[in-house]
Amino acid sequence: MAMAAGGATAAAAAPLAETGQPAPYNFNGIVRDGQTPLEGVEITVSGNGVDETVATGADGRWLVGLQEQGTYTVSIDPSTLPEGVTLRDPSFESRELTASSSANGVLFPLGEPTGGGSAPTPSGGTGGNTGTGGEGGTGGTGSSDPGGDAGSGEASTGAASNDFGSKLLARIISGVSFGLLLALAAIGITLIFGTTGVNNFAHGEMLTFGGIAFYAATTLVGLPVWISVVLTLVAAAAFGWFHDAAIFRPLRRRRVGLVQVLIVTIGLSIALRYFYQFLIGGGTEQLRVDRGIVVQVGPVNMTMSNVVGMAVSVVVLLGVGLFLTRTRIGKATRAVSDNASLAAASGIDVDRVIRIVWVLAGVLTGLAGILYTYFIGANIKWDVGFTILLLLFAGVTLGGLGSAFGALVGALVIGLVTELATLFIAPDLRYAVALLVLILVLLVRPQGILGRRERIG
Repeated sequence: MAMAAGGATAAAAAPLAETGQPAPYNFNGIVRDGQTPLEGVEITVSGNGVDETVATGADGRWLVGLQEQGTYTVSIDPSTLPEGVTLRDPSFESRELTASSSANGVLFPLGEPTGGGSAPTPSGGTGGNTGTGGEGGTGGTGSSDPGGDAGSGEASTGAASNDFGSKLLARIISGVSFGLLLALAAIGITLIFGTTGVNNFAHGEMLTFGGIAFYAATTLVGLPVWISVVLTLVAAAAFGWFHDAAIFRPLRRRRVGLVQVLIVTIGLSIALRYFYQFLIGGGTEQLRVDRGIVVQVGPVNMTMSNVVGMAVSVVVLLGVGLFLTRTRIGKATRAVSDNASLAAASGIDVDRVIRIVWVLAGVLTGLAGILYTYFIGANIKWDVGFTILLLLFAGVTLGGLGSAFGALVGALVIGLVTELATLFIAPDLRYAVALLVLILVLLVRPQGILGRRERIG
């Protein structure tokens, strides 16, 4: 079956026609020579009752829909490549790959032979002169339409058709999903800053810890998903407590300045990051978990895991809001954030509040790590938290430093901007657009969206 020019949607037509439902899984990608997409290159996927041949569209995209997970043979026909364009490694011409998530990107590196190399994984990434596959990707957050650039793995949300309205709606849903995930971790940052004045640059590694713990429980040990979630959250809470008890509480007692503490957090970030690399290696590890069926909501296709992830995020964020506004500890946390000295004079145990904040931050950020590795991409990498750390701080700063509700608003704005930007620019530039929006907002409102004006001097 040949794909019509215009991309992946044509390739998915057969499964839709035969079953009346969106194909729950797919192999997809973009074939490019440098930055030039190649049209008419034939890709064949066979195995498990599938024998489909598609041709890349004018944008170099291709997609083959699948009805079940499993191992398939994915091949490229070198004779359909333009004259002078060859595979970098002939062994990539045909290989067996596993469809383990809803969207599985496939790499066909083009260019001069390098004399070696290893076969790429079936999910996302970029390498040399290749195009990459779409929604699932690896680590980070990526384009959400099928066949979009991977290497960044965001919510598995794609347009069921190729019109602009469907793509816009898919990106909005994907942006909200990503924003909710960012909000979970960003609230932890803003609570720590509000009660201690510390900008924790090791916060991304707390997110990575949640992902690695979840990966270990589900894939290395083989525990059920929900038991793994509970164990990961307990471990994340203990990790947050350890941060305060072993490092930051002793620094507070010695009255170490904030600049020195900031340097400590940067060093801690580097140390933890490379410790994680030592533990799981420098590649991307796939989780052996079932992400559920693909459901169609109007013109948008979503995996059930993505729907559950958004629902969990909303429920947890509402719970945090109620905790901060309706409970005694929550009110004490806000009092310490407003004025720690006055709170202490009022009889509040400031150290106890800070310790609770670190535990809560650990839980929220660990949950964000679970969502990022399971509900978003079903994979984990040693520096996954570091890759979005700047976006977390952007959300906190945009919403207003020290404001938990501001962090929620700021994170949602950042999430929406990063995803909507991919409608008009290359996905690799979407983070730059989000940071540009941050700069523009702060030029107009320096205290952030929900921040308070403060007199300096």
